Amino acid sequence: MIHVLIERRIADGMLSTYEELARKAMQRTYKAAGFISAEGLTDSHDPNHRFILCKWRSELDWQRWSTSDGRQEFTNQIAPILEEPERVTILQH
Repeated sequence: MIHVLIERRIADGMLSTYEELARKAMQRTYKAAGFISAEGLTDSHDPNHRFILCKWRSELDWQRWSTSDGRQEFTNQIAPILEEPERVTILQH
């Protein structure tokens, strides 16, 4: 099992757009092979600084999802509202 930490900095005024897109993306992610769980976290000092911590059965499952059409579609939609590209870190025990 692995954890994937996704870090995003949302542009000012774009939080509601981000939250709507993120909800739709999570609905797709729940159906992905190897997906276990996820939670969204907000920096307590900066509401535009967001983190998603996901659990996946394996790194291969994550990589399949991360390169899937569904994930790429979401990435293309969200990129314009981010201050910088999202950062993805793969963590393991």
